[in-house]
Amino acid sequence: MKFGFALFATIVMGSGADAFTSGIKRSSRVGTPLNIAEEFGLPCEDECAIDKFPNMPDSVHPGVVTGQAMIDLLDHAKENGYAIPAVNCVSSSGINACLEAARKNDAPIIIQFSSGGSQFYGGKALDNKNYAAAIAGAVSGAFHVRTMAEQYGIPVILHTDHCAKKLLPWVDGLLDASERYYAKQGEPLFSSHMIDLSEEPIEENIGICKDYLARMSKIGMLLEMELGITGGEEDGVNNEDVALEDLYSKPEEIFQVYDELTPISDMFTVAAAFGNVHGVYSPGNVQLEPKILTRAQAYISEKLGDKAPADSKPVKFVFHGGSGSDVTDIQEAIGYGVIKMNIDTDTQWSYWEGIKNFEEKFHDYLQGQIGNPEGPEKPNKKYYDPRECMRAAEVNTVQRLDQCFADLKCVNILGLGEMAEAENVLEPRRGGLPV
Repeated sequence: MKFGFALFATIVMGSGADAFTSGIKRSSRVGTPLNIAEEFGLPCEDECAIDKFPNMPDSVHPGVVTGQAMIDLLDHAKENGYAIPAVNCVSSSGINACLEAARKNDAPIIIQFSSGGSQFYGGKALDNKNYAAAIAGAVSGAFHVRTMAEQYGIPVILHTDHCAKKLLPWVDGLLDASERYYAKQGEPLFSSHMIDLSEEPIEENIGICKDYLARMSKIGMLLEMELGITGGEEDGVNNEDVALEDLYSKPEEIFQVYDELTPISDMFTVAAAFGNVHGVYSPGNVQLEPKILTRAQAYISEKLGDKAPADSKPVKFVFHGGSGSDVTDIQEAIGYGVIKMNIDTDTQWSYWEGIKNFEEKFHDYLQGQIGNPEGPEKPNKKYYDPRECMRAAEVNTVQRLDQCFADLKCVNILGLGEMAEAENVLEPRRGGLPV
């Protein structure tokens, strides 16, 4: 297994000056230096084989999008009034559920890893000194996304979530991997990274982000930065007791970010705070103020004068902590320039709920390897096969993501039409038990 992954990484990323002496066959797709399916001879039919989508800019293609293709996709979202779901994943099963949901909704998706999720992907028994396991786990997940996104025939932005100051070595390791990948393939391994220094003084926050943006933009990567604090708790970061005023960004601060980052590159987004809270709360308990975003857009446009964009929305905003938010607030925020909304808490629950419901439905078949209501000698293997409960979790997560895509007005975007029914799905003992 180690040999297989090492061989794949060597072929794709190179292993020294003599790697690729014979050259790599490049894809004819616009903006895609490496087509994984073409390079490794994988089956690639129907949506997988198309060069572009009927309703999207020509640069946007199936698979992971980076550089200009990514910017064109985000611009398309802002211009057409939808936001792209950005789902935190911790396993290949979760990734596949996201890809399935995106294709089902005929839409793009953002798949992202947190530092803790990356470590889990690599394996909790693996030493994480200097964030080695988190770096390896994220890279492994990236290759899975790159391979399977093409197969599902949808565009994917490959992202990493909150990176506080103490976690910067994790992102540094991933940037090293993307720079190596770029040197061989002409695009970065990841599409974008988030640097979250919202708990630091604003001058330090912006200064460090400027350094990262300068490095990342050279290889076509986008920087997401956070301004103001998202409340609640997620992945070990607890902001439940922060001062209320810190949950709301000021237009002047957002302009300061825009003014200092834009001369370096326009490849950045801003996760501004407008009352967002991580975690899940009863509807009405999260007090969002989306108008903070439109006031910021107007303030910056006024500062820009004749240089302001025609839509008066110079900033691409990111929505964190949306669980428990009213859909009217979500859609209002989209109208003010939100092009990405993070989803984690709700899909954590949907995955678990799928397993819980499966256990409840087949409880009497899951109490031992032998013996069930059909007889004491009846085997239960087809019930306790982990693929069965995992598929139940995936199905439930796809259904929950359907709601997310609808709430974000991110449905029927690509122009592919309905997803075709899968053929040759293997039978119950191999993962096909009805759930």
